[in-house]
Amino acid sequence: MLKKMKDFTRELSFKTSRSSGAGGQNVNKVETSVTVMWPVSETKMFSAEDIELIKDKLRNRINAEGVLQLTVSESRTQLQNKKIAVQKLLELVNRSLVRQKPRKATKPSKRQIEKRIQAKKQISEKKEQRKFRF
Repeated sequence: MLKKMKDFTRELSFKTSRSSGAGGQNVNKVETSVTVMWPVSETKMFSAEDIELIKDKLRNRINAEGVLQLTVSESRTQLQNKKIAVQKLLELVNRSLVRQKPRKATKPSKRQIEKRIQAKKQISEKKEQRKFRF
């Protein structure tokens, strides 16, 4: 069941920091890494059922305060990293809202069961013929 993506960007807050790793002077002085934070429990965009589903599926990414965080430092600019972070967070949350269809239990047909038993008998006969007899 596909749902339309919800845009909850007004509820997001951002924190910037210096990116780690190689990059020379730019990395040492410019805060290009962006952390986007979203308080899951305080959202007004989703129903209580949806919030529980989000909390369940993203429980490893939500901290003790109930805030979903995502840090991005892919680009050299803060603005680009902010766009990437928002897009990734929106996709992550909207993907977590997809419910799997329940599996319908099936059983093999009579023909399949008969075919499997016949194959077992053939193998058994083949092995029986291999036995060394006096």
